[in-house]
Order: sequence, then structure tokens, then C-alpha cells
Amino acid sequence: DSSPPTTTPKNLDIKRRSARGQCWVDVGFWGGAIPQNQAELGPLLSAGVRGFKCFLIDTGIEEFPRVSESDLHAHMSHLQHFSKNSVMIFHAELQTTSSPARRRLDPRSYQEFLSSRPKEFEVDAISLINRLQAMYPSVSCHIAHLSAAAALPIIRAVKDRGSKLSVETCLHYLCLSAEDIPDGATEYKCTPPIREDSNRNHLWDALVDGTIDCVVSDHSPCLIEMKGLENGDFMEAWGGVSSLGLGLSLLWTEGRKRGISLGQIIRWMSIKNAELAGLSGTKGQLKVGYDGDLVIWDPEPEFKVSKEHLYFKNKLTPYEGMTLRGLVHKT
Repeated sequence: DSSPPTTTPKNLDIKRRSARGQCWVDVGFWGGAIPQNQAELGPLLSAGVRGFKCFLIDTGIEEFPRVSESDLHAHMSHLQHFSKNSVMIFHAELQTTSSPARRRLDPRSYQEFLSSRPKEFEVDAISLINRLQAMYPSVSCHIAHLSAAAALPIIRAVKDRGSKLSVETCLHYLCLSAEDIPDGATEYKCTPPIREDSNRNHLWDALVDGTIDCVVSDHSPCLIEMKGLENGDFMEAWGGVSSLGLGLSLLWTEGRKRGISLGQIIRWMSIKNAELAGLSGTKGQLKVGYDGDLVIWDPEPEFKVSKEHLYFKNKLTPYEGMTLRGLVHKT
């Protein structure tokens, strides 16, 4: 989502220089794994990246292409030789030659968009990750933004085997449902897509039982015109849901309906995310010796999300107009 991608130490340095003096919170960078850049992984780790992200499906971004299975063998064989712990993060959708071809019908139809990114894409991708982990057991792997509950049995089997696998899901997969998304409402477009309410319930169950480790925003902003609101074309609009700053209230609002405690939310949003980034010794908990990252938050007030609650540049979110409980006063 940003240029240049962090696929070389030179590009990392460009981003660091751009960020210097403009950060209000502590910032870490993830590296990118693309075809033919396996020789850059070691230097990027030495330069301080927290791990690497790759895509198993076309990204639509020329300078950040997807990786093939043979690319991943090269990357993961490289990573297994580094003493510094790292993690390979997967955008886990895989369109194989056996994937059914789908005829484009109405580009404004959310159901048509949903059918274009079926759950089988995620199941096939996670099956591949399972095979790779069996070959490179020392490399930690992480599944980004899990959407399809159909992949949960594979994930449970991998974890039961003791593999170094962690999994996240997102606020929008836990708080929104496909049945409620109007046609043409491209502010809801993301990949993998928001799926049905029954799928959402299975994701919550997997969070509670520990199959899914953590919850993230996957905040993916863009210029408002890139969402194509005037045409409502899900196939052409930028994919990504903006929610930065709303996460605690979103998860608390939905979680209360399900008997979720604040302690569980802290684990999913703070403790486990710090572990993923390799920062569990300084971040994620209120303990002596840890960074004092504090949130002053009142769990009781309700508020209706408006643009005044959005602290990111391009103020477009599917949560606008939603009533949430729990108000952040200061950070």
C-alpha cells in the first residue's frame, strides 16, 4: 500500500527517512518477500525489519508481485539459516489452475464480488503453508487477515502438530456481515472479502478457543476517489477497510454481545500482537520494565461514528453511522 515496498535495505532507508519526525507512536517496519529477493532477507533483518510479508495471489501492484511456491522454497530455506527469529506473513489466498472460472456479471453486486474470492482460495493457500511448514519447521509463519472459517480445521491440525504458526483475523470480519453490505457500497471492499454471518460466528469461536491468536485492523486507506463511490464497482475499487482508532470500541461493542471480557480483548489486540512483532519483552502489557503505552478508556459511553472520530487522512469507513460502546479519551 506504500511506495517503495520494503523489499530492499535501500527502500527501508527511504521509508525511515520519510517517517522521521512524523511519528506519534513507536513504529516498526515489515519487509516484503517477492520473487528473486531472497538475498535481501538477511540484510533487511540486520537493518531491523520485524519479519516479511508475501502475497500468494496477484496484488495489482507492479512493484510487489505475488510469490510462487518455488519462490517460497527459496525464501524459507534462506530464513531457516538465520539465528535471529523472524516470521513469514502470508496474504493467504491462492487461485490455482483448478479454481473455477467465474463470469463477471454485475460489478456493483456485493454477492458477485464475494463469489469472485471464494473460501477455497484461502483453504488452498493455507494448505500450501501447511506443506511448507512441514519442510521448514524452524521458520515461523503467520496467516494475515483470515476471513474463511472453512480453513479453521487445517489450522487446528497444524497447531496440534506443534508447528510455529500464528493466525490473525480482522475487525471487519468480526463486526460486519456480507448480508448487510449494500450493492455499490465499495467502502466495504477488502480482500479476502467480508463473508456471511455464519462464517463470522465461527471466527469468534476460533478466537475464544485460541485457534486464532490475534485481531488487527488491517487498516488500508486510499484516496477517496480510488474507492469509486460514484460507480460502486467492487471489481475496480481499491480494496481495504479503514478503521484505525476505532478498534477497541468495535471489538468491545461486538464482544459484549458474546460475553467477551476486556482481558480477552487485551490479549487479542496487545499481548499476542506484541509477540508476533517480536516485541513481547517491551510491549503489550502493563508491567515493570515495559513501555508505558497507556489508553484512557471508558467502557460505558455510546457514540455514533462520524468523520470527527476518524483521525486518518482520507475519512471514509464502513463504520460511519454505527453506534459503538466504549470511548477512548486519551492515549
